[in-house]
Order: sequence, then structure tokens, then C-alpha cells
Amino acid sequence: MFRLSVERSAARVGLVGLVFGTVFLALIGRLASFAMMPDDPGTAQARRAEAGGTTQVRPDIVDRNGEILATDIRTVSVFAEPKNIYDKDEAVELLTAVLPDINARDLREKLSSKKGFVWVKREITPRQQAEVHRLGIPGIGFLSDHKRVYPNGTAAAHILGVTNLDNVGIAGMEKYIDRQGLRDLNSLGFVAKSADMAPVQLSIDLRAQHAVRDELAWGMEHYRAKAAAGLILDVTTGEVIALASLPDFDPNEPKDALDPDRINRMNVGVYEMGSTFKAMTLAMALDSGKFTVNSTFDTRGGVLHWGRQKIHEYHGTNRVITMPEVFTHSSNIGSAKMALGIGVPGHKAFLKKMGLLDRLRTELPESAEPIIPPRWTEINTITIAFGHGLAVAPLQASAAVAAIANGGFLMTPTFLKRTEAEAREKATQVLSPQTSEAMRYIMRLNATEGSAKKAAIPYYYVGGKTGTAEKVIRGRYVKNRLFTTFMAAAPMDKPKYLFVTVMDEPQPVAAESGPYATAAYNSGVVTGRTIARVAPILGLPPQFEPPAKPFPLMVKLGAYHVNMLDGK
Repeated sequence: MFRLSVERSAARVGLVGLVFGTVFLALIGRLASFAMMPDDPGTAQARRAEAGGTTQVRPDIVDRNGEILATDIRTVSVFAEPKNIYDKDEAVELLTAVLPDINARDLREKLSSKKGFVWVKREITPRQQAEVHRLGIPGIGFLSDHKRVYPNGTAAAHILGVTNLDNVGIAGMEKYIDRQGLRDLNSLGFVAKSADMAPVQLSIDLRAQHAVRDELAWGMEHYRAKAAAGLILDVTTGEVIALASLPDFDPNEPKDALDPDRINRMNVGVYEMGSTFKAMTLAMALDSGKFTVNSTFDTRGGVLHWGRQKIHEYHGTNRVITMPEVFTHSSNIGSAKMALGIGVPGHKAFLKKMGLLDRLRTELPESAEPIIPPRWTEINTITIAFGHGLAVAPLQASAAVAAIANGGFLMTPTFLKRTEAEAREKATQVLSPQTSEAMRYIMRLNATEGSAKKAAIPYYYVGGKTGTAEKVIRGRYVKNRLFTTFMAAAPMDKPKYLFVTVMDEPQPVAAESGPYATAAYNSGVVTGRTIARVAPILGLPPQFEPPAKPFPLMVKLGAYHVNMLDGK
């Protein structure tokens, strides 16, 4: 019976096989004809755009705590195939009615072109898509798109950067991410959505970022400054915890970033940093072994004559002063004598070792070359010793001061999250621990006796230095146009963070400072406000009592006022 059953079904199986074979042959023939026929250029381009995606897919960018700083959203763009649009005037009239921000003349030129594919409008809303769809215009279609969104607006704008309409990074960390291979991944079709990629985690703390920007905005308005900028740097890892520069922009409106007044003044601007450079001069002198913390300098007369040049004191004491007093009284003469004691070659070598004579390279593509004297003579060494004659980026100077505070380790600042161990692997020791302790002591002394009092927030054991520089306008220094800087570290017995504020052309507030607009009265005040606001956010514990024996070497050496520090 089994044999009979097979024999009866043989004819049916053959018939079914014949039918399937015919269908497959027909399909193969049809596909071959599609391949051989010339395709309409517009249709071909639209197909390619749809297959490859019209924009790059980008990973999320998050802060150190996982908060979203930048993300992609799905959107739609309108395209046209001009050859398939028969009544172009009607199409222009209908499209501009539902998309009123389109220029009718430009659209008519696009639709009259011989191109097979043109964009009508990128990144439209769902409502606009529905309205265009209801028009039913032949030759008008939609393609999926990606739009970059920055949910925190201006927060960290100069760090994040911007993307163009094709979602390609053109500035900031967005451009950095593309340079790490994102464009290649997109072009090869390895990613279809943001979730396919791990988020890029920055070192930024969004909470601190908001606070820094807010205090800068207050300071800029209160002191009627032309611009302001600030940062928080972790001196143990080199991580940038916050960085803001005002005026800034909203990366959701990237055209605003083109305004030349909205540059990142911490990384792109270069400035003479004023007396904050005295930290470099003192550190150089101490590390050379030619001077000690007990060395003295004669500043009597208040003027240093060097050839035809005269170097004046700003806060002259008219007496012999100690090395710490050079810092607390911001003595130009004392700083100049230290630098001359090291000599021009040694001075240049030290500043180069501290990273101040070369362009600072971080993840941010934007940076500026320092402005160095073309012919470096002794008078250049004298003026650079107290912060004039050499212009650097504030972030660059901050990295050098961080090395002075952290035990002598120079770290290139980073905008990516990393550990202290990872940072130390890439760090270069540029100062001895003994020099670092001496400088921490001197910076703390400046907060109790000198110009850093405005930032000496109680319970956080702050130390720092002011810097006021006259701006160079048409080759000449202008006395009433100042660039002020304040750098403060905390806690000075074991520094964790460096706080920096710069202000461009702040004005005096008579009720607070009389006619003065120097750094202590503006940048110093803003830095103090920032520390008070941000320290609890960053987990800096208050110290209700001064730390026990914070500077043991200074006690051993009997440094100036070491037994009077913090009321002891």
C-alpha cells in the first residue's frame, strides 16, 4: 500500500515543483530587468539616502554622574524630486503655506534645477510632516533624520560644541568624537541608533557647571565686565569638572556659536595672566636650589632700574622682604630678582617644562598658541616673572598651577572621566614635593594675610593668588582696561580642586572697592562665591578646625609667619 501511495503522488509533486520553478524564474527575470534598467537619478539618490541614513547617528554624551548632556532624537526631513514635479509654481505656493520659514525664491530655484534630488526642509515637526503629506504633491517625500539635542541649553556649551545639519560634529567634544572613528562607523553602516553605542562620559559635573556659570553671570553683571570665564580643575586627576565662558551660546541654536565674542576664553583666548604668574616664578626659584623659603629680597625705593626700563611696585613695602612676602605683597621687584637669579635660559626651560611655551592639546579641537617674545632678553624675563610679556590660555596656566599644588605632577587637562591612577600614568613630575609644600604654604598664607582674602571661605582651607594685567591695545598697555584672574585651591593641606575665574575689563564698584578694579575686588569675589556654593556639591568636607601640621617642612625650616598661620 505504501508503494501505491507514492506512485499516485508522483504526478502531483512534479506539478507543484513546476509551478514553484516558474515563479522563481519570473522573480529572477524581474530583478535582472531592474538591475539593467537605468534608474531615475532622483529616485536613485533618494534610495541611497534612505538606505544609508541622511544624518550620522551619534552616541549620547553624559556627565560624570550619568546626566544627559547631548542626545539624538528621530526626526523627518522633506525632499523633492524636481523631475517628477509638473507644476512647480503650485508646489512652491503649497509648500511655503505649510512651511512659512522657507524662502519661496530659493525653493523655486531648487525645484527648477535639473538635479534628481533636493532638500526642501530639514528636521520638520510631526505636525508639519502631516500637513505636507496632506498636500499630496507628486515628487515630494520624507526621509528619516537625526537631530542633536542639548537638553541643558547653554550648560557646558563650549565643551560640548555643536553639530551641523548632517549631525557631524564641527566643534568641541562633538568634533572630538567624530575624530575617534564615529564617521567611519556610520559610513560602514555599523550603527543604526544611539543605543548601539556606549555613551561618552565626560569629566564634567553638571551641578557644578550650572553653579559656575551662574556665579560668572552674576559677576559679569555686577562688575559690568565685557566677558568672564571660569573653571574647576581636579588637581589629582587633571579632570575639568566645570568650564564656562561668557558670553556663551545655546548649542541647540548653533549659528550663535559663530559670534566672535562667544569664544571659549579658557582655551582659545590667550592673555597676560598678571601676578598669578608669580606662582611660577617662586616655584622655579625654590626648585632651582638657588633660593629657599627664607631668602630675602631688597625692594627699598620701590623701583628696579634695568637699562632704560623702570620696574615699579604696585603694593610697595620699601624694605627687605622674605620670599613668602614677595607673594603676599605681590612684589614685582622681588619676582624680577628671582627670575634674574635663575637667568634667561633657565627661566625659559622652566616655563617650557611647565607646558607654558607650547600649544595646549586637549580633547577640545579648539586651542591657541601662546604668544612668546620673538627675542627673549633679560627684560623679558623680568616682566614675565610678574605676568607681563607672555600670553597663554587660562586653562594652560591653570594646569601649571595645579602641578604646583598637587605635589609637582603636571597633567594635561582632560574633559573625559578618568581615575587618579590613570592620570598619574600620564603625568610628568616637574617639581619636587618639597617645592610643592612650600608653595601650598605660601598660597595659604596669601589667603590669611594677602590678596586672596576675598576667596578665603571659612572651613575649606583655601589658598590662592590674584592677577591683574593691563590689556595691550594697539601695542600699548592701557591702565583702565584690565584683565583680572583669581586662582584658588582647596584644601591647601591636601589640594583636591583648583578654582579659576577670569574677567575681561571689569569696572570698579565704588561702594565695595572705591576706584579699584583689580582682581581681588572682582575675580576674587566671584571665586569665593563659587567655592562656597560648589564645595558641598563636590563632596569637600568642611574643616571646622585647621588641619594639624599641614606644612611640617615649613615648620622645620622656620618659614616666615609659619607659627602665625591660621591664628596659631
